[in-house]
Amino acid sequence: MAKDLEMTILLDFYGDMLTPKQRDFLDYYYNQDYSLAEIAANVGITRQGVRDAIKRAETQLTEMEERLKLVERFREVKKGLDEIMDCATKISAENRKSGLSREINDLTVRIKSIAISLSE
Repeated sequence: MAKDLEMTILLDFYGDMLTPKQRDFLDYYYNQDYSLAEIAANVGITRQGVRDAIKRAETQLTEMEERLKLVERFREVKKGLDEIMDCATKISAENRKSGLSREINDLTVRIKSIAISLSE
């Protein structure tokens, strides 16, 4: 399990904007659950050097999100798509109860299909 899911998400969104070394350190630490000592031993620097590099990279990721808000926007879109799916499901259920209009059924299936494709 990741030590900090939020940092893992930020790494997914903004990791390519970091140096390869920073990206690797964060990947080892958050995604692969290596300790600072394990990372230091693998790359041949001190534990403190790894910690400092990780802290700098975390700060950069946080600042990128504060400026660009890509994660925030992603979450808003996901929430909206979930709500669209819920509404389409409710419309389908009401349609089945009240006579089953083929057109309404086809449209709700299409709405769900679009929402699913946008959420992938």
